[in-house]
Amino acid sequence: MTIQITSVLSIPEREVTFRFARSSGPGGQNVNKVATRVELVFNVRDSGSLTNEQKERVFARLGSRIDSGGNLHCASQESRSQWRNREVVVEKFASLLRKALAVQKKRKPTKPSAASRHSRICNKKSHSVKKKLRGRVSPAGE
Repeated sequence: MTIQITSVLSIPEREVTFRFARSSGPGGQNVNKVATRVELVFNVRDSGSLTNEQKERVFARLGSRIDSGGNLHCASQESRSQWRNREVVVEKFASLLRKALAVQKKRKPTKPSAASRHSRICNKKSHSVKKKLRGRVSPAGE
């Protein structure tokens, strides 16, 4: 089975490891007995599915989620079902990688239009006149 990331990239399930543990929080006996929390571990450094450029992009964007061994960690404990948490964590993982691998468009610097420059200057002038009119009023006799 593979995890589909993009239309051209999929990660075989043999490259990811699932760990199961008990969930935290309320839930009674189910929480105390059943290991429903699922953690997905993916070794970015040793992955054969990603190119070196993609690995660099993942390390740059997801560095806080990657440990010193090059493992990307993603966990889920939202549901009481281990199977549902496994589905959620796989989707979360795919979404994370999708966002990390997306190539951002280079920003093109733009200049303000002539109309916006004219409008700004007019606003400044009217504001200046308004402030000047707030000055001291001279007596009528002088």
